[in-house]
Parts: sequence; C-alpha cells; structure tokens
Amino acid sequence: MAIEQEPAQRRSPLAITVVGAGILGLWQALTLARAGHAVRLVERSPTPFADGASRYAGAMLAPGCESEADPEIAKLGARGLALWRATYPHLVNAGSLVVAAPRDSAEAARFARDTRPPQTLDADGLAALEPDLAGRFARAFYFPDEAHMTTPDALAFLLDAVRMAGATVELGAAWTSPSASDVVVDCRGMAAAGVLPMLRGVRGERLLIRTAEISLSRPVRLLHPRHPLYVVPWGDGRFLVGATVIESEDTGAITVRSALELLGAAYALHPAFGEAEIIDTGAGIRPAFPDNLPHAEIRDRGKLIFVNGAYRHGFLLAPVLAEAVAGWLANQTLHELLVTSEPMAHHPGSV
Repeated sequence: MAIEQEPAQRRSPLAITVVGAGILGLWQALTLARAGHAVRLVERSPTPFADGASRYAGAMLAPGCESEADPEIAKLGARGLALWRATYPHLVNAGSLVVAAPRDSAEAARFARDTRPPQTLDADGLAALEPDLAGRFARAFYFPDEAHMTTPDALAFLLDAVRMAGATVELGAAWTSPSASDVVVDCRGMAAAGVLPMLRGVRGERLLIRTAEISLSRPVRLLHPRHPLYVVPWGDGRFLVGATVIESEDTGAITVRSALELLGAAYALHPAFGEAEIIDTGAGIRPAFPDNLPHAEIRDRGKLIFVNGAYRHGFLLAPVLAEAVAGWLANQTLHELLVTSEPMAHHPGSV
C-alpha cells in the first residue's frame, strides 16, 4: 500500500538508464517512458532475452495461488494482474486450477488453509471446466480471477511497447557505472549480486512439451509434498511444465533427476503426457532476497535504484515495482516494495 508523503515540487522529466531487459527491466522502461521520461534500456545480450531467467518463467499471474508463500502476494499480485490487463491484449483470463492426488490430501488441506480458494469444485465441476481431466481427481480448487500468457510472446510484446513508448533500446551494449543519466535503474538480476550482498540464486528448471492427446484451457497445479508441478497451456498443443525450486546457483543444463521429476508429475496429472514430445528444456537462476519478495532499493540519494529479487514472482510483480519506482521519481511516494534509508529531500528531478 502506498504511503503518501508531504506534497513535493513538480518534477521535470529525467534521463533514465534502465539496465537489463528481463521482465523487471522491460516493465521499468515501459512505465517510465510512458510517464514522459527519456529512457534508455541497455541489455548486454545482442539477442533479446537470451541471457536472462525471464524466458524460463511460467508467466502465470496467480496472486491467489501464490499467496500460499506469502499473504502479501495476494494484495500486491492483484495490482500486478490489473496492470497486465491494462497493458497486454493477449492475456488469457481463464483462471487457475489446483489439484492433488488422493494420497496428497494433507497437502491439499494445507494449501486450502493458506490460500482460501474462491471455489472448491467436485469431480463434475472439474470435468466441466477441463473435460480432459474428467475422472482424474475428486476435487479441485479454482481461482477464476487469474491469468496466464505465453512467455516469449509477452516478452516480445513488452520490448516492442518500450520502443513505441519512445525509449531507446540498446542490445549487445555494455554498461558500466557511473552513468551520465539522472537516474540508473539496475535490473540485472544475479549480475548485480556483487553490490547486493543479500541476493541469492534459486535454480529453476522447466520443460516445454507438445501433444495433441490432451487439451487444457488454463494452468493446472498439481500439489505434492516434494515435487509440486504446474502445467501451462501455450496453444498449438504446447505445454510448459515446471518448475523446480533448488537452492543453487548452478547455471548448467537441466538435470536428469529434475527432468524425471517433472515428467513423472506431468504423467500423474494425465497419462497422455507420457506420449508427448519434449521440444525444449531450460534452466535459469532466479534472483531472490531472504524474504523471497522483490524490492526496489534506492541508493546514492535517488540516482541509483536496484530493482531485483524477482524469485518466482517476476511476471506478477514487475508492473507493481515499475509503478512504485515511477511514483517515487514523480513525487517521492513510498511503496512497501521500496527500500531506502537515505534522506528523501534531494532528488535528481527537483526543479
């Protein structure tokens, strides 16, 4: 929740460099450019999204489901979902389903206590929503006001939108501090670990599979005490299957163990996945702070802002972080995801 400060003087447009064109950097650049600032988006990779963890994301906007990890996610994520709906026309607003095998009823009960699902469906209700899951599960939790997207399409859309908003995009460009910009917004993920000592890496692995034997209209999460799984429909028979959460900064390819766990869980969701073809695998390192929530940290009296720690919530909370940074630059409005211990009186945009 934003905390209004004393009225500030009107701010003039700023020259802002956003470093890193992952999901956090794209939303920062888009929001700040649309606010009238002169934005330069710098990305070290010459190929968009090639070096970042964002391309491996499930891209589910599921504040209700994710509130299992932290109740604050429900409130913050609801705002993120609203901002996505106002920006991205290809969002699939079909809700989310959560199921569990009978042997994992304790997991289902715990999940229900933690998230308070809006609807609990019996077997017939589940079959009505997802006919191909008929007879598979006795009940399901349904979160109707959630959404998902196809990750590469959404990232490409945002990059185009950044350019259309008037920002300069520099791919394959090195950035070194200091900068001539009024403000630098650092969204480099794990590349910023040297200056963000609390940042840690959390490895996530996922598969992309294809089959015509099953159809789903919305993401389905399968609860499990050790290997929780989600399956996200990407259209054309493609499904993203993810994701592991491993406290490791190993940047290697997906492991056999993880692939077996993901494929086994997908098979448990529906045996038709056993005949699917694997068309892509991937592993990325998610940056995370100790509380597993992203933050925008203001340093150097407002000239340097670190936006980092996306963990599993990058797509959901990236627009909220962008709105928070834009609000602070406009009138020094503090937001719960902003962190600063510095005086607020002096600002590069003061006139």
